[in-house]
Amino acid sequence: MENFWTYFEVLAPSIGVGLVFWLAIRAIFRADRNERAAETQAREEASDQGFKRDEPPAAPRR
Repeated sequence: MENFWTYFEVLAPSIGVGLVFWLAIRAIFRADRNERAAETQAREEASDQGFKRDEPPAAPRR
């Protein structure tokens, strides 16, 4: 049982850093996926309203 705790003490920091790295990368990929979906939806809505793809909508007239 003494060997188990020795190995655990040695491996725990590496496993912890790996877990934090995995969570950070996962958050980045999820944010990117959500951003791409929102951009696609905004482009679809803009094309439904008749706007050209790369032109911003015209300012409302007063």
